[in-house]
Amino acid sequence: MVTSLRKAIGAALAGAIVALAPVAKAETVTVGLVGAVSSTHWPVYIGLTKGYYAAEDLKLDLVFIQSSAALVQQLTAGSLDIALSTGLADPIRAIDKGGAIAISRYEIQAPPYSLMAKPTIKTWADLKGKIISIGGPKDITRIYLERMAIPNGIKPSDYDTVFAGATTARFSALTGGAVDAAILLPPFNFFAEAAGFTNLGNTVDYAKDLPFAGAVVGRSWAASHKATFDKILKIHNMSLAWFADPKNRDEAIKMMVVESKAKEDVVAKSYDFYQKNEFFDVSGKISRSKMTALLKVLKELGDVEGAIDVERFVLPGVTQLTD
Repeated sequence: MVTSLRKAIGAALAGAIVALAPVAKAETVTVGLVGAVSSTHWPVYIGLTKGYYAAEDLKLDLVFIQSSAALVQQLTAGSLDIALSTGLADPIRAIDKGGAIAISRYEIQAPPYSLMAKPTIKTWADLKGKIISIGGPKDITRIYLERMAIPNGIKPSDYDTVFAGATTARFSALTGGAVDAAILLPPFNFFAEAAGFTNLGNTVDYAKDLPFAGAVVGRSWAASHKATFDKILKIHNMSLAWFADPKNRDEAIKMMVVESKAKEDVVAKSYDFYQKNEFFDVSGKISRSKMTALLKVLKELGDVEGAIDVERFVLPGVTQLTD
C-alpha cells in the first residue's frame, strides 16, 4: 500500500514537472507580400498548409503591402524580415542605390501577366487613344506592355497610361470603367475574362527572358538569423517542388480556393496557366543570363545607375548562381 502510494505521488510529481516545463515557442518571421492573396503566393500557403513551417518551429506573420515599391521601403527599413514572391525590379533599384537588401532566389522565372481590355476592345489597334493601367512610370510592367504593344503595331505614343502598384487596384480600375485596359496577374485576369473582358495577350509570350519575382531579404537580418533563413529557403524549395508535382493539382487548387476565396474554376485556370508555362522555379538557383537581361532592361530605363554585375544584387554564400 505504501509502495503504491509512493508510486502514485512520484507519477503525480513527474506530471507536474512536465506541465511546468517551458513549451518551445515558434519563432515569428515577418514576411512581406504585395497586394492581396493571389496565385503568386501559392508557395507560401503550401508551406503553411502542409505544415512545413510548423515542423521547423516557424510562424509567419504575413504583411500585405499595396505595392512592390512600398514593400521594398519597409524591407530596407527593417520593418520586414523577408519578402516572398515580390517583383524583382524594385529590389534591384533599391540595391543599386545602396539599400542593404539582397535577392536570394528566383520564384517566378517569367512574367505571368495578361493584358485585359474592355469587352468593346477586340484588337490591339482598338487601344489607340485609350487608357491603360500599369504599375508605374518606371515600373517593369511598362516594359512588358511595350514588349507586347510594339510587335502588334502599337507605339507608346498611341495610348495613355495611369498607374496603380498592385494588380488588385488595376483590376478594380478596369472593371469599374476607369481605364480601358490593364495588365493583370492570375487569378484577376481570369476574373476579368469570365466577366467578358478581352485578353489581348500574355506577357510570357513576349518577355520570357525576364525573371519576374523572387525572395528578397534584409542583409543584416539574414546574417543574424542564418539558421532561420536557411530553414525558410529549404521550406520554400519544398513548397515549390510540391506545386510542380501534377499529382498535387486538386489539393493545390482547393488550398488556394480557401485562401483567396476565389471560385474553384478560376483557381484551376490559374494553376494550369502556371504549370503549362513552368513559371515557378524549382531549382533554387539564379540564372546569370536571365538576371543580366533584366538588369540591362532596367539600365536602359535609367533605373540602374551603377554596374550591372549580378553579384551586386544577390546574397553571397546563399544565392546559387548558374549560367
